[in-house]
Amino acid sequence: MAYTSPLPTPRPHLGHAIASEWTKMASVRSTVLTLGSLVLLVVGIGLAAVSQTSGENFRGTPYTAPALFGLLVGQLAVMVLGVLTMTSEHGTGLIRTTFTAAPDRHRVLTAKYLVVAGVSFVAIAASVTFVALAGAIVHHRPDAGPHDIPRELLGGLAGSFYVTLLGVLALAVGALVRHSAGGIAVMIGVVTVPPFTGGMLSMWEATQPVGSALIRYNSPVALMQLFGLPDADTGSIPPAWVHFALLFLVTGAAVAGSYLAVGRRDV
Repeated sequence: MAYTSPLPTPRPHLGHAIASEWTKMASVRSTVLTLGSLVLLVVGIGLAAVSQTSGENFRGTPYTAPALFGLLVGQLAVMVLGVLTMTSEHGTGLIRTTFTAAPDRHRVLTAKYLVVAGVSFVAIAASVTFVALAGAIVHHRPDAGPHDIPRELLGGLAGSFYVTLLGVLALAVGALVRHSAGGIAVMIGVVTVPPFTGGMLSMWEATQPVGSALIRYNSPVALMQLFGLPDADTGSIPPAWVHFALLFLVTGAAVAGSYLAVGRRDV
C-alpha cells in the first residue's frame, strides 16, 4: 500500500521559488554586504556632495544630482550582486541541490531575476530619493532657482530602473559564464570600457565615428540624461529613451540566452 502523507502537499509555484531565492539572498553574507555597499556609496557620496554645495550650485541642476555621483560608483555593486546571485551557487555546488529540489529550472531562474530586480530597485530608489530630499531640504532657497521636485524624483526613479536593468543583465551574464570573476569582469567592461575606448578612438579620423558613438552611448551618459543633468551640447547626446531601448535590447538578448543555456546544460 502506497504511503500517503497526512500533511498537505501543495503544487510548487513561482511564489515558492521567489521565497527560496529571497531566503538565500538574505542569508548569504556577500549579497548583504554588496547591498550595504550600494546604499553606503549612494547615500554617503550623495550627502557629502550636498554638504559641500550651495543653493547656487543647484540653479538649473536637479536635487537628485548628488545621488548620481554615488550611483555612478554604486552601479558596480548592483552588477556584482547580479553576477553573484547565480555564480555563487555554481562555485559552491549548491546549484545541483537547487535544481534537484526545484526541477523546473526556468522557474528558478525567473525567481532569481525577480528577486534581484526587486531588491535592487528598492535599494537604489530609496537611496536616491533620500539624497534628493536631503538636497531639497538643505538647498531649497531662492538662489537655487525654481525646481519641479516631483519631476526630478521621477528622473531619479528612471535612473534607478536603468541601473536595475544593469543588475538583471549581470545576472544573465552570470548564468551564461557561470564564473564570478569572469561575469564581474564582463560587466565592468560593459560599463567602464566604452567611454575610455571612445575617447581614444576619437583621436584618429578613421575611427572617429566609432569613438563618437561609444562616447554618446554608454552607461554614465545615459544616467546623466535620465537624471536631467544639463549638457553643453545636448544636440549630440541621444535622448533618454534611446539609452533605455538599447539597454532593453541587450538585456533581453542576454536573458533569453540565459534561459536557453540553463535549460540545456547539465548544471
